Amino acid sequence: MKINIACPATGQQKLIEIEDEAKLQNLYGNRIAQEVEGSVLGSEFTGYTFRISGGNDKQGFPMRQGILTNTRVRILCAKGQKTYRPRRAGERKRKSVRGAIVGHDIAVLNLVVVRRGEAEVPGLTDEPVPRRLGPKRANKIRALFNLSRGDDVRKYVITRTFTNKKGREIKKSPKIQRLVTPLTLQRKRAHRAAKLRSVLKNQQEALEYKKILAQRLSEKREVRKSMISKRRSTRKSAKETAE
Repeated sequence: MKINIACPATGQQKLIEIEDEAKLQNLYGNRIAQEVEGSVLGSEFTGYTFRISGGNDKQGFPMRQGILTNTRVRILCAKGQKTYRPRRAGERKRKSVRGAIVGHDIAVLNLVVVRRGEAEVPGLTDEPVPRRLGPKRANKIRALFNLSRGDDVRKYVITRTFTNKKGREIKKSPKIQRLVTPLTLQRKRAHRAAKLRSVLKNQQEALEYKKILAQRLSEKREVRKSMISKRRSTRKSAKETAE
């Protein structure tokens, strides 16, 4: 079985292969998100604690959290679930996934370092790998540099310099997401004002419509009254003539 160990603190990963079944017996039966002692993998990991984050079996089917079995099952997947991307709106599909319990059929098991031991592991905890890209969201930039709401986030964006294919030095910086600027506040005020104007306009038009409707109804009543009075006068004159 191949064991892929990742260390978030340094950004490094290490892939080891264990053939000894006695060591692998300590991993069998554990589920995703459970922690295991590093000493079961070898003496170099003494003092380390790992968390099982996933894996896949020998046929390449990924382990899925929440499926409490050590076999492969077919589940009905919908939008928003892992291992499935719908092609149509409302589409669902039955797909094969591996259960969350570690078994002998697992080809690659992913582990994450939760607690480090006293000794450094070469290729895993000895040299931190610098991040190529910095944070992009405004609040995450504030958290990285411990900024307040009044500080300008745009001055703290991490830029990177690289050489393009033409041999020119180019600086690149990410576009800050969820950045609140005076222009965005102005647009927000304009949107609210337009919405309020629309509501007031609709209310005014409704009042005018009710006024016109009441006027039309009153005119209709007047016409009906005049017609009834004409009929009565005609009947009365016809009656007087007959007498």
